[in-house]
Amino acid sequence: MLPGKVVQMADKVMQSVGVSSRATEASNVTTTKPKEDPSGARMQAVHWTGNKTVTVSDCPKPAITDEADAVIRITSTAICGSDLHLYTGCVPGMRSGQVLGHEPMGIVESVGPKVTSIKPGDRVVIPFCLACGECYYCKNQLFSSCERTNPSITQEKMMGARTAGLLGHPELMGGIPGGQAEYLRVPFADVNCLVVPPETELSDEKVLFLSDILPTAWHGTELAEVQQGDVVAIWGAGPVGLLVAQCAFAKGAKRVIMVDNVPFRLEFARRILPKVETVNFAEDSTSSAGEKKVLELCQNEPAGAPDACIDCVGMHYAHSTIHKMEMAVGMETDSPEALNACIVACRKGGHIGGIGAYAGLCNHFNIGAFMEKCLSMRSGQTPVQKYWKDLLGKIRSGELDPSVIITHRMPLSEAAKAYQMFNEKTDDVVKVVLKAQAQQAPVAGATGKQT
Repeated sequence: MLPGKVVQMADKVMQSVGVSSRATEASNVTTTKPKEDPSGARMQAVHWTGNKTVTVSDCPKPAITDEADAVIRITSTAICGSDLHLYTGCVPGMRSGQVLGHEPMGIVESVGPKVTSIKPGDRVVIPFCLACGECYYCKNQLFSSCERTNPSITQEKMMGARTAGLLGHPELMGGIPGGQAEYLRVPFADVNCLVVPPETELSDEKVLFLSDILPTAWHGTELAEVQQGDVVAIWGAGPVGLLVAQCAFAKGAKRVIMVDNVPFRLEFARRILPKVETVNFAEDSTSSAGEKKVLELCQNEPAGAPDACIDCVGMHYAHSTIHKMEMAVGMETDSPEALNACIVACRKGGHIGGIGAYAGLCNHFNIGAFMEKCLSMRSGQTPVQKYWKDLLGKIRSGELDPSVIITHRMPLSEAAKAYQMFNEKTDDVVKVVLKAQAQQAPVAGATGKQT
């Protein structure tokens, strides 16, 4: 993709369907811009300042803004693969100054008068998708489709509906300040804070990924209907793909095959998940994204192909010349190559789960094979709150251990270095956890293990 072209290209695509990249607001939603702390207190946060550029800089500390809010002192936060879509400018509407981050946890510092399930001093995990708990979608556990946390009618015009507000994303997804910061304001705190019981004595690293990628991994196996004895193929051996593999094995998958083109990621997968099989599609000139090699590995299976295929790649990893060109000149925003590989590889009547992030339009989607092979495909942002309590139980029992994917631990002040390293896949990085170090305010009756 040509440098500097992505945001302009995304804006052109949105304009072509009759919308503007500058979100306008719907009514009946929560306030997405927090009030500033009345004391004038400041904090450090990670701000997007341009394509492939972030800075850690000073900004106002947030305050309780609505009566159902909480303010959290962040202890740990992480860089997600979907943060790289923002970092590289692939998501429409990015504006300089956006506070990034959607995988945070920390200690409750203050709560509004309507908050009943958490208190100052509690140790909590925050989901990437914010939900009200009261609308039609929340009542049906579709928390990532909440109607009251994203005011963008631009997204509604572009996609037919609004998603929930997403932490650390542009105005199209709510414009809510993210969790790569020393403090975070959380709306509807009773719904959006998972208390980590102090008696669990679980470290931040054991539970941090309940904010996003562990529920997302489990969601991927649900979308692809992974069952006992299945053969599962996963595209993308990054953090989410690794946790999908762990979840698939926990559900009883017979075989899990991971597809990527970065050797150290595949070697890391084999090291932490000894039962996993791997395919490096860069080594196979006859297959655009590894699908032929996957089929070779499955030739002795009853169906001769995987029962379930899961895309953990997403929008901006174009490999073929045609998709690189079309994305560069604005003919598409997203590449469907990983999804097309899933369609080709999956057995007839099989299931595809799409949890790689997509935001716009693509060309050359293999809809013919999808239809003729009688495939089903489901996708979507993860309703984290639907899964996180059960997954916390699986962590406590030892059935799941998401911490095994962490390769780098860095202070929040080194976020720019961490982003560059993660985007360029240097230093054998797989997952980065950032540690915030804001001074703790005294809290009466504080509970919970702090890290």
